[in-house]
Amino acid sequence: QVQLVESGGGSVQAGGSLRLSCVATGDYVCMGWFRQLPGKEREAVAAIAAQYGSIWYGDSVRGRFTISQDTAKNTLYLQMDSLKPEDTAMYYCAARVLWCTIATMTSANEYNYWGQGTQVTVSS
Repeated sequence: QVQLVESGGGSVQAGGSLRLSCVATGDYVCMGWFRQLPGKEREAVAAIAAQYGSIWYGDSVRGRFTISQDTAKNTLYLQMDSLKPEDTAMYYCAARVLWCTIATMTSANEYNYWGQGTQVTVSS
């Protein structure tokens, strides 16, 4: 069983920054950040499999967002810089307990556990 608790969302103006945190308890292989707008599918934002040295970013956030993990604190982070209005969404962290490849790390259906979500709103 893995439990995930996100924090750090909020409202910011375009060009600003936010850092999301996700405290994870339990055993997992890789973790990811996803975002979702009402009525739309969850979009993979970034993912990390620390034991494989693998990190992935979606095209829309590459160069602006940074995913990292502090294993001592059991915490996953998403540093979001140069935020744009189109980054507005509910953000979720997720954990996968099986092997992780780029394909499985980037598909919402491949994750086993999800946090409750944290809202990010970017105004122009």
